[in-house]
Amino acid sequence: MIQSTPAPRVIRIHPRDNVAVVVGRGGLAAGERLDDGIELQADVPQGHKVALVALAEGDEVIRYGEVIGTAATPIPQGGHVSETNLHMPTPPALEDLPLATRQAPQTEPLEGYTFEGFRNADGSVGTKNVLGITTSVQCVAGTVDHVVQRIKRELLPRFPNVDDVVGLNHSYGCGVAINAPAAVVPIRTLKHLALNPNFGNEVMVIGLGCEKLQPSTLVEDRPVKIYENTEAADPEANVLSLQDESFTGFGEMIEGIMAMAERHLERLDRRRRETCPASELVVGMQCGGSDAFSGLTANPAVGFATDLIVRAGGSVMFSEVTEVRDAIHLLTPRAVNPEVGQALIDQMAWYDDYLSQGQADRSANTSPGNKQGGLSNIVEKALGSVIKSGDSPIADVIGPGERVRKRGLTFAATPASDFICGTLQAAAGMNLQVFTTGRGTPYNLPMTPVIKVSSNSTLGQRWHDLIDLDAGRIATGDATIEDMGWELFHLILEVASGRQRVAADRLGLYNDLVLFNPAPVT
Repeated sequence: MIQSTPAPRVIRIHPRDNVAVVVGRGGLAAGERLDDGIELQADVPQGHKVALVALAEGDEVIRYGEVIGTAATPIPQGGHVSETNLHMPTPPALEDLPLATRQAPQTEPLEGYTFEGFRNADGSVGTKNVLGITTSVQCVAGTVDHVVQRIKRELLPRFPNVDDVVGLNHSYGCGVAINAPAAVVPIRTLKHLALNPNFGNEVMVIGLGCEKLQPSTLVEDRPVKIYENTEAADPEANVLSLQDESFTGFGEMIEGIMAMAERHLERLDRRRRETCPASELVVGMQCGGSDAFSGLTANPAVGFATDLIVRAGGSVMFSEVTEVRDAIHLLTPRAVNPEVGQALIDQMAWYDDYLSQGQADRSANTSPGNKQGGLSNIVEKALGSVIKSGDSPIADVIGPGERVRKRGLTFAATPASDFICGTLQAAAGMNLQVFTTGRGTPYNLPMTPVIKVSSNSTLGQRWHDLIDLDAGRIATGDATIEDMGWELFHLILEVASGRQRVAADRLGLYNDLVLFNPAPVT
């Protein structure tokens, strides 16, 4: 329960906390007094922490009821607490963590909620109707960019039921150790991206021909049909290689891709939205450009919506290993069984080893913008990040590039990088994403709607045409977490139905896909 004081306002999240977060725009000035009489000893910017008690060197600093560090120097009552006067604690040990010890909360099923989606033959449901053109190697990216623009200009207007054409370019495919054990990650990511429900099973693959990652590999779970430059070209063709000797010059290559795209667009154009239960939602939850309000407003509201989707029988993913690692002790008890709890631990251990090989540690996660927004270190950031997962039991854990297997709440192990996490969640099968931010980002995905939620109203008002929902109203007392959670849930249904476009879609802002490739590059 958030405890707060009127203006000048600070928020203390847990009774054990010995720091509070400053809410007021512009922060608080030295000499101002809080309602309990504490006098500020320094200027404290909005979102930053003020010490509620005097802290000696080595004393624990507590937020969310958890230790986020120890005082590096004495900090007076009313002092500014930041990364400059905190030592980061060691992460929770992965041995002997409690596994599946928490009894699942008793909740009633949430029935009767629907959205208008596109049903696919494989049983999945899309929230968009998009032609995806993926690549087997970076060498053909320029060609795909060129042809996508031609398709949009010359073909797409003839197919009004198709939302868009998207080139799925990436930097993988050749010059890589394709048989290295870790190469499974980028390869299965590309294969599973082609199965995203918003593509309607109509993805095309454009390859060069000589690359290590052969184009047919990306669609080997379905009939592979190679485009041949003849009058009798197979209308079901889904793979085209530029080095095919039947092509004479670049122009013929482009005309071949255009002809193949036209057949795919014809089939996609026959799709129609139909009423689907909310249980068909597969929603990815992510945060980026986070600040100290993220764990107070936006992420708790997202967590509330997460629980609503799970109660409705839907699927939700939360991710970002380095933003889970320091809160793992809060998550393993929520696993539905010890096997799922151990899978959580295994993903943490794998990533610990991955960072160690790169001579980095989890502290590298926290960005300058995070710190300017009041987050002192990755421990504080992680404790606020995991709140997106709500209170539901963790039903499954999947590795990077794997697909969601179960309904309910899944931990999808990904790096915290916005672009890589988004790519991996798209590969996992999400048909919509919710993205919280405190500092602001124009981030968006081309194939999946991304609802952006601001953690503070300063950002929500300044970026009024980029933010879809302002959760900062929780901090100002104008809304509750429950209010915002329900508002977000209804917004998800509206966006999934195509009745409301997210801000970044209206503006035409899209990020490139970025693969996670932990394997060697040769």
